[in-house]
Amino acid sequence: MNRILIPILFILSVLLTACAPSQAAQPGTDTAAAYIENKGSDTIVNLALAWAEKYQIDHPEIRISVTGGGSGTGIAALINGTVTIANASRKISADELTQATAKGINPVEHIIARDAIAVIVNPNNPVNQLSLQQLSDIYSGKISNWNEVGGEDRPIVRLSRESNSGTHVYFLETVIRLGDKKNKTLFSMDTLLLPSSEGIINELRSNPNAIGYDGLGYVPKDLKMIAVAKKDGEAFVLPSINTVNDKTYAVARDLYMYTAGEAEGATKDYLAWIISAQAQQIVADLGFVPILK
Repeated sequence: MNRILIPILFILSVLLTACAPSQAAQPGTDTAAAYIENKGSDTIVNLALAWAEKYQIDHPEIRISVTGGGSGTGIAALINGTVTIANASRKISADELTQATAKGINPVEHIIARDAIAVIVNPNNPVNQLSLQQLSDIYSGKISNWNEVGGEDRPIVRLSRESNSGTHVYFLETVIRLGDKKNKTLFSMDTLLLPSSEGIINELRSNPNAIGYDGLGYVPKDLKMIAVAKKDGEAFVLPSINTVNDKTYAVARDLYMYTAGEAEGATKDYLAWIISAQAQQIVADLGFVPILK
């Protein structure tokens, strides 16, 4: 995380703590409008921090707190009425919608950016490309040695985010289950579940046998991205802004913010700014994919 953003986050969190939790649960009121609590997806957290920093410079009357914890954590907080905005790298689930309805909450979805999920390996790994089927077979345990996909005779070490991560859920549904809602395939039992993007990156740097995945904006230049084919025999494509927008890259998704009902007051203004050209340029600067209008 950017060192400049750490003290900002601390200050903002202190400011928010001074407010009663009920204020965050009522973003439409004048008092609560000055404080926007934003929590959830670790994929989105650096982007949300950058947005908050810029917005507060231009709107000093607004205070925004940003924390991660995973998409599930953010949505749960929204359902419990303890945040103004929940960040999510996946759509809210049917179970979460049921829980929200039971508490009188009507989650409203806002698409705020797009992202590619990059498949990443150590640069010493000679494998450069894989199909979705091969990735499914690797992560489900059907393929366990790199020599089965054109690599060296080495065991494959599978890395994943933990199950409360929206990226984990999206990868399971889109890659392992190949988008088939009837498919119940799971991650191989020996998959290492790591709590953060940084954990996956650090393991990949030190382990030439490992394979992992992460949002495009989090992939450092010293690791190698794998080109992915949607089907066997089709073109292998690397993730980028262009390949997400032209839909040639297979593992791409929308990123979301959820509010409890239609946003009002300062929250509505903030969400409108997030899809502005200024805010979407920050999206591109951080390696995510801007929303095309």
